[in-house]
Amino acid sequence: MRHFLTLKDYSKEEILEILEVAHKIKKETKNRVFKDYMPKKALGMIFEKSSTRTRVSFEVGIYQLGGIGLFLSSNDIQLGRGEPMSDTARVVSSMVDMVMIRTFEQSKIEEFAKYSKVPVINGLTNEYHPVQLMADYMTIQEAGLEKNLVVAYIGDGNNLAHSWLMLASKLGFELRIATPKGYEVDENILNDALTFAKESGAKIIVGNDPKEACKNATIITTDTWVSMGQEDEKEQRLKDFDGYIVDEEMMKLGTSNAIFLHCLPAYRGYEVSPDVIEGNQSLVFEEAENRLHAQKGVMVWLNNLLEKKNND
Repeated sequence: MRHFLTLKDYSKEEILEILEVAHKIKKETKNRVFKDYMPKKALGMIFEKSSTRTRVSFEVGIYQLGGIGLFLSSNDIQLGRGEPMSDTARVVSSMVDMVMIRTFEQSKIEEFAKYSKVPVINGLTNEYHPVQLMADYMTIQEAGLEKNLVVAYIGDGNNLAHSWLMLASKLGFELRIATPKGYEVDENILNDALTFAKESGAKIIVGNDPKEACKNATIITTDTWVSMGQEDEKEQRLKDFDGYIVDEEMMKLGTSNAIFLHCLPAYRGYEVSPDVIEGNQSLVFEEAENRLHAQKGVMVWLNNLLEKKNND
């Protein structure tokens, strides 16, 4: 049983194959052609963390594929609290055809997947955000920037930074991560990425100088400085991240055709200046739309794999 929990579990060929499916379905969608790739299939959507983009993109996505989405909030289902996780997974997965989970600890989704009878997709955890990176790379492909790619990630060494590490180390491009001291990426995840990079030829650089990271970068990206659940740390974080705002000056350090990406929500004047996110180099809203298409690619790919296995 294949799940989509982290890009660590996927090869370069599989990642590109999923994206190929996503591009194909997006083209069909733009032409108002909706094929029932997953007719009458049910997607269980478990949200312990609320989200605009994740809910809309998955719910619309499964509908456009011919299926239906079932929204389950933390009020409806509590992972690992009360009922054992193993029981929840076995019960829910016996009634739906696929499950998407947006939660806190990666260990929760890993345990759910262990007992699930159907594919499980990671909609976000504290450690990883793989569906976002699929949308990001899809946007990069559409911009024609995948060759000689240099990505500069500026900000918190969080789940997005970890997912960039996995994507770069699998696909073999250059990734530079600049974080304030004390906000570095997880050492174990970094070591995994460095191991994968030896095989793919990826170049991975981590440090604390955002301007150095942005020099001649083709992609400059960041994330919110204060994520959900970190509100009590806001005052300290704003002090620690001083100098890490992606503004026009920082964008000028990149290549002439460099683009800006952000997973949203964005806080203008903090991690990104208003002129950058609203400027010509910004593809954040194209990137946001690509969540819909990239996730449809993931769902269809997993569904096709499962159907092939069942028919063998």
